[in-house]
Amino acid sequence: MGRVTQTEYDVETLASLVGQEILVSDWISISQEEINDFGRVTRDPDPMHIDPDYAREHSPFGQTILFGFQTLSMLSNLCSPVRYRHGGGVIGYDLNYGLNRVRFISPVPVNARFRNRMSLKSVERREDGSYLITSENVIEIEGQERPALIAEWIGLVSREDAQ
Repeated sequence: MGRVTQTEYDVETLASLVGQEILVSDWISISQEEINDFGRVTRDPDPMHIDPDYAREHSPFGQTILFGFQTLSMLSNLCSPVRYRHGGGVIGYDLNYGLNRVRFISPVPVNARFRNRMSLKSVERREDGSYLITSENVIEIEGQERPALIAEWIGLVSREDAQ
């Protein structure tokens, strides 16, 4: 199936797009300073990520790499162009509901460019009028055949006037 190019979707008709790719994000990269910041915030001092000299000498990758959870956390940024609205144009709020499956396949080297390909897996309307939207997200690393990760992500979309 072809890629859908719009970025705003009506949740009430979104089910018609299940199985389709609805977003290919722009390429982004993460600097060593940003990797270091992530290590500080998460209190993870692993030198494979935060010490370029150590990584050059001891890591199988020859350089520092993003933390796996840092790569996963970038989904919020990579999916930010997608917006959901309810019929009548009421825009809701989109919350993390969870992840069904995450696989870390290839590490992302410092400064490497990567992007996300988002496909719609399911749309479930709940009794309160909110929707659970499940997407498959494949983070690709520029110039590499194997992706960095594949994650099945669930978002909860509610109307802003919902209780």
